[in-house]
Parts: sequence; structure tokens; C-alpha cells
Amino acid sequence: MCGIAGMVGKSDVGYDLYDALTLLQHRGQDAAGMVTCDGDRLNLRKHNGLVRDVFRQQHMDMLKGNMGIAHVRYPTAGTSSSAEAQPMYVNSPFGICLAHNGNLTNAEELNEDLFRADRRHINTNSDSEVLLNVFAHELQAVSSLRTSPDEIFEAVQRLHQRAVGAYAAVALITGYGILGFRDAHGIRPLVYGKRSTPNGDEYMMASESVVLSVLGFEVIADVAPGEAVYIENNGQVHKRQCAPKKDYSPCIFEYVYLARPDSVIDSVSVYKARLKMGEKLADKIKATYPDNDIDVVIPIPDTSCTAALPMAHRLGVKYREGFVKNRYIGRTFIMPGQAERKKSVRRKLSPIELEFKGKNVLLVDDSIVRGTTSKQIVQMAREAGASRVYLASAAPPVRYPNVYGIDMPAASEFVAHNLSVDEIADYIGADWLLYQDLQDLKECASGINDEIDRFDCSIFDGDYVTGDVDEEYLNRIEMLRNDSAKSLDPRNAEVIELHNQG
Repeated sequence: MCGIAGMVGKSDVGYDLYDALTLLQHRGQDAAGMVTCDGDRLNLRKHNGLVRDVFRQQHMDMLKGNMGIAHVRYPTAGTSSSAEAQPMYVNSPFGICLAHNGNLTNAEELNEDLFRADRRHINTNSDSEVLLNVFAHELQAVSSLRTSPDEIFEAVQRLHQRAVGAYAAVALITGYGILGFRDAHGIRPLVYGKRSTPNGDEYMMASESVVLSVLGFEVIADVAPGEAVYIENNGQVHKRQCAPKKDYSPCIFEYVYLARPDSVIDSVSVYKARLKMGEKLADKIKATYPDNDIDVVIPIPDTSCTAALPMAHRLGVKYREGFVKNRYIGRTFIMPGQAERKKSVRRKLSPIELEFKGKNVLLVDDSIVRGTTSKQIVQMAREAGASRVYLASAAPPVRYPNVYGIDMPAASEFVAHNLSVDEIADYIGADWLLYQDLQDLKECASGINDEIDRFDCSIFDGDYVTGDVDEEYLNRIEMLRNDSAKSLDPRNAEVIELHNQG
């Protein structure tokens, strides 16, 4: 669930990339980084923290160059070390930096191959470093003294033959250009666009279209599954299908929670999809509880607000924003440990008592994962005076681990893992609980882009689209990435930079 961006401009790109990262901050709050290329010199700044804290004026003054890539990170692999902040760098061939969103499901095997066959050393536990070294090795194997677009695409083609899993990546090749590519299923998003200036056209790639629209770029297209787009430092654009398309399978959770509502992911409006989620859920409530006594619909901000409004309209009841959100607290879902998430809920939300007192309240959330947040929010509603508290989830029950780059590795941590819906309602303290049906959720994002074959819904149905995930793999990542493992990780590792930038 990280956020990535890359840009080739006609002047320094550092401030545009900074703005891109602020627009992608919701995708990762653990670390941020940026590298720019000024001729044959790379300038890199990365560290733990929010974008505004990582990049001070002295850092921006050093980030010179007409092309660069950037990244916001949240940890999926049980670590918050700044050594794993991105972009990552290898010096051979040419000097390559890479930023990656997703997760390689065969990272361990690739790591072994890189050491034994490719003679490359991996210095972190990050699969992004593995992906970078696979690409660097393949480019070194096919490139001449001065590499060409054909050679770069051949290297990406060879990477696809080795890497399995979800990956949307941007890479900077020193002195040459910016490369963006995506796995053959298109699980994680990547889009690119163009901006005209008096000095010529500039190009940007990003995880979400909102970055392009806010910064004045016209969207050209999503990077297709298995496709690579290469933009030379002079602005020449090349693209090629580097892997045969498999089932086009974007992650359904992008539409439920991950992406901003003003983004369009794989030609599907996140906002429209969430409106439909609310309508579908309202229809299910009317069918399941035709004589319900709901007085008011209250969303749990922010993601569920879009779904809650059409729900209230369809149910014929009032819509009220009964919780005030502290804008200075990050997204609790992507905080690196359960203890930190639990502490943050009451700091993040506070109820407006007059909207709850004496009323039967329907709370609406985008999804329910561990259940501890929902439990606290239901309790807050009761403390504010609600007579009865109902809860509706715009997504189905989360029962299976995510292996494609979302921090959901341990099935045992999910409240729905071994409980029925009634048992979950008892646990969180709701008078009744209703989940979205999976087929309804799929229909909310379907029918707009005919090229999409299916959605990756593995967290709901356990069907992993890459076909290589078995029980042994799931058990292994649960041991590596559960909340207990995260609590053991260092928080203050030394930052690794190409140049000392403070």
C-alpha cells in the first residue's frame, strides 16, 4: 500500500515530487524518500516520518535535477527501520534507483538466486531491494555501453519471468530516464500523464490519478498489466508489453479503503464505486431488517463518508457526521502495531453527543479488520448516549491474509477469522452487524472498464490470483509479519543515503 511517483521535467522536479508525496501520504506514513538526477549525479533523501518532516528546506535545496522518483512507505514486512525507506539504489549498471508498491511472493527464492547465481548481496529484508537487484542484474546482462529503450524493455521482460507477486514500480536510470512497470495481473496501480510547458512536455507517473490532476498533468493511461513505460530524460516516451497479460485483477481494496475518493484506478472512479457500495448496503439492510428503527446514519470518517450518504438517502433516514476527526492523527489501519492503533482511536475521533443522545444509530465503516477499532467506536457511541448502536461494513468480512502489499498478514488477528457475524457483533458490542456481500462489492467496481477480468478479493475469499500461495507460505509470513514481530523491530536505525543530507 505504499505510494510511488516519478517525473521527467524540463527543470528541477523536486518540488513537484514533494507535492506528489503529500498527495500520496494516505498510502504510507512510516517513511518517505526522493531521489533526483542532476546530469550524472544522484541526490537522495529518505528517512522515517511524514513527508513534511522528512523533507526540510535544506533537503529540498539539494534535490536538484530534471528527473526523479519518490516514495511513501508503510511497513508490510514487520519493520520500521529507515534503512528500508525507499527509493533504493544499486551502482551497477549505470546507477539505478527503484521505488516499489506491492509484495513479491517469491522474494525468498529470488534472494537466494541473487546470491548464488547473480552474485548480488541484499542488505535489507525488503523485497523492493530484491526487485531492484533482479532488474539491475537483467539490465547488466543485456545492455551495451550506452543502454537503449530496447535493452531496458528486454530487462523488464526478463524480470517478469523471475518475479512473482504484486509490483508497481518506478525506476531511475542515472543519466538516461525514468521507467515504470507493473505486474502481469495489474494488482497494484500505476498511471502516467503529460503536462505541457513553454519549454516542452513533462511527464509524471504515480500510484493514483489524483497526483496528476492536482499537479496539472493530463492523464494518458494506466500502465497496463505487464506493460512498461520508459521516458527518456529528453522527454521521449516509449512503451512496450513486456509480459503476456494474465487475468487483469486490480486489488478490490483500493476502492474500499486504500485510494483517495478523487482518484480513478484502472479507469474506475473510486468515488463512484463507494457510492454504489452504500446503495448496495442499504438494499441489504432493507431486505434483512425491513422494519428497522434506525434514526440516523453516521459514518466513521473519512473513507466511509462517501458510502454512508447514499445509504441514508436510500434508507430514508437522516445523515449526520457525528464524529469529529483529528486531522493530525494518521490512518490507524496503517500504523505499525496493534498497541499504537488502539491508542490512536480515541485521539483521532470524538463524538458529537447531540447526534447520538437517545437515538438508534447506524454506524458505517469501510471495513472491519481486527475489530478493536470498531469495538472502541461502538463504545464511544454508547457513552455519547445512543439508545441502540448498529454497524454496517461496506466490505465483506476480512478472513484471509493479504500477500500483495497490504498489512494484513496474520489471519489469527482478524476478528472474522473464526467467528460468525453474530459473534462479531457481540465482540464489538453492536446490537446488530451487517456486512456487504462480496458479489455486490465486485459489482460496485465492475462494468466501467471492460478490460478488467476480475478483482483480487483474496482477503475476502482466499483466492490468490498469482496461484503460488499455499498454507506453508501463509504460515511463514504470519510468523514474520504479525503484530508481535513488529513490536521487536528497531525504530531508530541509521538512515542510508548516497550523500550526507542531514
